Amino acid sequence: MHFRHGNRAEGPRPATPDTRSLAATAAALAARLGAITDSDSGDSGGDRGGDDPERLREVLAAAPVGVALLDEHLRWHYLNAAFTTATGLRRADLLGRAAATTAFAGALGILRRVLADGLAREHATGGPDGAGAPVPPGLRVRYRALRHSGRTTGVIVVVLDDPDPARDQLRELEQVRARLALLDAATERIGTTLDIGTTGAELASFAVPRLAELAVVDLLPPEAEPARAGHGAPQRLRRAGVRSVPALDAALAELPRPGESIRHREGSAAARSLAGGVAVLTEPGPEDGCPAGTASLLVLPLAARGRLIGLLTLGRTAAGPAFTPDEAALLGDLAARAATALDNARRFARSQGIALELQRALLSEPGNPHQNLALASRYLPSGSSSVVGGDWFETVRLPFGRTLLAMGDVMGHGVEAAVDMSHYRSALRDLAGMDLPPHRILRQLDSVISADDSARPATCLLALADPGRGRWTLSSAGHLPPALIAPGRPTELLRIPTGPPLGTGLGGYEQTTHPLLPGQTLLLYTDGLVERRGEDIDVSLERLAALRLPAAGDLDGLLDAVLRSLAPPPGPAAEDDIALLVARPRQR
Repeated sequence: MHFRHGNRAEGPRPATPDTRSLAATAAALAARLGAITDSDSGDSGGDRGGDDPERLREVLAAAPVGVALLDEHLRWHYLNAAFTTATGLRRADLLGRAAATTAFAGALGILRRVLADGLAREHATGGPDGAGAPVPPGLRVRYRALRHSGRTTGVIVVVLDDPDPARDQLRELEQVRARLALLDAATERIGTTLDIGTTGAELASFAVPRLAELAVVDLLPPEAEPARAGHGAPQRLRRAGVRSVPALDAALAELPRPGESIRHREGSAAARSLAGGVAVLTEPGPEDGCPAGTASLLVLPLAARGRLIGLLTLGRTAAGPAFTPDEAALLGDLAARAATALDNARRFARSQGIALELQRALLSEPGNPHQNLALASRYLPSGSSSVVGGDWFETVRLPFGRTLLAMGDVMGHGVEAAVDMSHYRSALRDLAGMDLPPHRILRQLDSVISADDSARPATCLLALADPGRGRWTLSSAGHLPPALIAPGRPTELLRIPTGPPLGTGLGGYEQTTHPLLPGQTLLLYTDGLVERRGEDIDVSLERLAALRLPAAGDLDGLLDAVLRSLAPPPGPAAEDDIALLVARPRQR
């Protein structure tokens, strides 16, 4: 992971030959700062020698030794950047809070003794009298009384981070362990589904508040072709997830919401990250469009399989430490892990979109029937579009006023199922033109499909309408029975001899006839209308047979009534797609 940083980025901490000497100097500066800030403006006691509190704060902020101040009530009053780096705590974790409510609660006894007798003490973190997690164990900490005007007014806390190869090695091992733990947790929580919106929201939720106070995920739309990382920036992204701490919630209203398109301004950290395919660590500027209060910004490219697919933008307020180059490297690993899950979701969404468009293109409206038969159809994809099935229907106009209706379902989902569906429909049209009876058509279809090793099996129901003779001729290849809807009668599921699905090569199809009477409507459907997970199919069919459907009126109205009564609500509950075809003889 390469990264670029601005003037707030922190480099490696310089090695110091005499940490104790530096610690003593820093403690003296902290004592002077505490004395100055504790004095009233009219206090004439002692000569300050022209000390400038702001200058002292700048010196302490740049010091490589961790220094912090507590007041006489043992509330955290000041801490420098080196203190947050050494302890792993954020400013928001300490400032203004009582020591008893922070990670230094274990050192409360020492702090009180220093206040009481004014004697300096040293203890290691992780021990019975030292600071606890998340402060790394083994750090030596000195507690020294802060005195002003002859009395103790607080405690100076100095981290004595002596160079120790063994402890440095232990700390490196802890960092590796923390990195692996972070990536393991990310793997479990990010990418639980193949839905882009869900995966983007999971990434943003994982980052806040654990790693940042603001997290924004922007991705290329599934239909866009990603460029190679570092080879040009895409023009537009689509917001896939956003999350913040409560303090920034109000400011989020000004940002684009998930699902909305976004174009990052030229010169912004996001635009630079997109153009170079590198992480950008900086202070936010007006061009970045960050919520008010964001003090540190880290933009990470989301690249998978060598292609740039989006950005992860993380922000922190002044209440916490700024992002460091070490954190940029660690969070870059997280972004790379999450990018793979996001790219999987993008690819799946693109595949499903292609399959859905193909299926819709192939599922044309019913062909031009004879004037003696009214037809209507409906197709509903699965609720979340996470699966695209091979449901299909067809109508073929035949001589002598006859019309052949077909309803089929190719096994499986995705582009392959949609393509196989088109093969079945094409073969059916060719065979129907030979004017064969329904069971012979199924037999020929089975022979043709079984000869293709790559073709998927499919169920199929054929219904030949012959209004002139007043009869239906029906044959089934493993498909669910049609429903007959007649005035004043319950819905009837017709009994039809059922052969094996097409493509098995087993044959053995039979046909039966049923009266075709005026006012009656025949409903053909796929299993997505009635089947429910964990439910016996007979129970599902009984639910259909129990319906009182309108036998008169518009056929589209009848389809609406069927879907209202049986179809799952829109959304993830719809597990399969649904195809419907209804036919009713017209009065002459």
